[in-house]
Amino acid sequence: MSGECGVLIRPAFPFRFILLLFLLLPGFPLQANEPSYLFSLLVTARQMELSKDPYWHTLLHYKKTILGFHSLVDDPRFFLAPTGKYDPQAELEATLRSLFSREEDEKRQSVCRFIARYDWLADRLKIDPSRLPVPECHRFSEIVDQIKPASVTLIFPAAHINNPASMFGHTLLTIDTSSQSRLLAYAINYSAVTRETFGPFFAIKGLFGFYPGYFSMLPYYGKLQEYSDIEHRDIWEYSLNLSGEEIKRLLMHTYEMDGVYSDYYFFDENCSYNLLFLLDAARPSTHLTDQLPLWVIPVDTIRKVKDNGLTTGAIYRPSLATKIKYLASLLPESSREIARDIAAGKAAPDRLLEEKIEPGRKILISDLAGEHLQYLNSQKKLNPAEFQERFRKILRARSLLGGAEEEYRIPPPARPDEGHLSNRLSLGVGVHRGRLFEEVGIRPAYHDLLDNDRGYVEGAQIIFGEAALRFYSSDRKLLLQKLDIIDIVSLSSRDIFFQPYSWKVKTGLLQKTGNDGQDHLVYQLNPGGGVSYKVNKGNLLYFLGEVDLNYGGGMEGRYAVGIGASAGLLSSLSEVWKVNLYTREIYYGLGGRHNDWEAGLQQNFTLSTNTSLRADVSISRAYGFNRITAGLFGNLYF
Repeated sequence: MSGECGVLIRPAFPFRFILLLFLLLPGFPLQANEPSYLFSLLVTARQMELSKDPYWHTLLHYKKTILGFHSLVDDPRFFLAPTGKYDPQAELEATLRSLFSREEDEKRQSVCRFIARYDWLADRLKIDPSRLPVPECHRFSEIVDQIKPASVTLIFPAAHINNPASMFGHTLLTIDTSSQSRLLAYAINYSAVTRETFGPFFAIKGLFGFYPGYFSMLPYYGKLQEYSDIEHRDIWEYSLNLSGEEIKRLLMHTYEMDGVYSDYYFFDENCSYNLLFLLDAARPSTHLTDQLPLWVIPVDTIRKVKDNGLTTGAIYRPSLATKIKYLASLLPESSREIARDIAAGKAAPDRLLEEKIEPGRKILISDLAGEHLQYLNSQKKLNPAEFQERFRKILRARSLLGGAEEEYRIPPPARPDEGHLSNRLSLGVGVHRGRLFEEVGIRPAYHDLLDNDRGYVEGAQIIFGEAALRFYSSDRKLLLQKLDIIDIVSLSSRDIFFQPYSWKVKTGLLQKTGNDGQDHLVYQLNPGGGVSYKVNKGNLLYFLGEVDLNYGGGMEGRYAVGIGASAGLLSSLSEVWKVNLYTREIYYGLGGRHNDWEAGLQQNFTLSTNTSLRADVSISRAYGFNRITAGLFGNLYF
């Protein structure tokens, strides 16, 4: 009998002993009054080390740091444990406990509020929903039934350089419904929430995380109109090969991120980076957020999604501005002017019927006038009644021209992900004032005027953090040649339909000739504005007025402030050969008074998508000293 008792008692002893050990372990505050089922779930979760699972880290946006873990979510309402932002285990246990509490509002019940966490925990721990106060989230089921998700598309509105928030482009997701109409899809977007309208303030505050960023879901047609019609941005749609179960997981994580903010950072925790958490939640094997460098550029996230086998193709949606420019390119100048005058209300659409113009061209003129009128309306340059009356007259004249309405097939440009990579390493040799030098340069981001425009916006330059070290072998000197903190140029061409201004802003360190004839490292702030014109295809003529502020050695009082102008011709002589011929003169009337004149020729030869050869030569004069500089540089984009 004692043997039988011994057999019966021994299995229970180790189990109780193990539970006691868990009770005594630091960071495992199990209570004696925990419900037995919850208690067993907590113990099993500890045994399985679920808090270390990468998917748990994805759902909570945890990232490894020197001191441990921290979540990139900054909203305290997202965490159930007091230390949940930094402690994955404490947050997991708090989540399990919350499943057994009852809330009057179902949306506040953890089964609903944190549905992605619950779904994963229920699967891993085989939770019996019948033993929970609320076994399922009816609200989420209703949303899924309403949306009827069929597929997911990654959307890339092209770069909009005149908007600091979008100068690198943007990404969002659409949940496509079973209706097969993309316009009825729902857009999932992450963006900073701000009423800031002054671009430089937005850029500076965005650099340091002063704005909260939120996920939002809204009808896609609204975003399509905003990007395409209002902001002149072409759109690329990349279809994703997510399964039904993966789409459900994506929606679950989107649902639990609703109303939760994370501090928005322009270069890393931005729109594109945070969107990748949704794809990681959908397909746990991807780990997309772990594959990016310290800075995140939207087009690089497109490449990562593509490299991980998530895309199945891309569709091009030209903006309203692109449609207008394409139609205008099919007509001579005189016909463009007729279309412009009709849209502006200066000419009656019916008069087009009487013109001695070939019928096909009349149709083009009428269609161009209609498109331009819609553009004017999108820019709120017309009142609604004026737009409707004028548009009705154009449509009536168009119908009298006969023939079916033509579908203009605009040739799609190269996709953004097909262009050169965002980082660039440069190695070169040259001569400066008769002295030979070797130079190495690094550019983290991301495109300049001489780079191949394939996949990029023509006439746009966006440079952040480019540095160059130059070594003069004759006197064994290593110098910081330049550090471009910001160097942005927007050469937007003007025509009879669009009249944008061109502008530039540059700030950083560079070597300049001082009043002693030697080069000195100075700080420069150089904004400017003006106009640009297309001379013909591939040739852009620009004129810019400039203000230049320099501070450093080699100047009287260590500073100089001046005004002046620059002009140039940026030409694409072929698909692989770009040239920039320029001249610039600044008169410095404050501080170190002097004239600074420079002229030069820059050429870039594309060898492959991610390699090029660049040749520069310039002549300049400052403080009466002339200098000639020439260099040859090899570029590797990575």
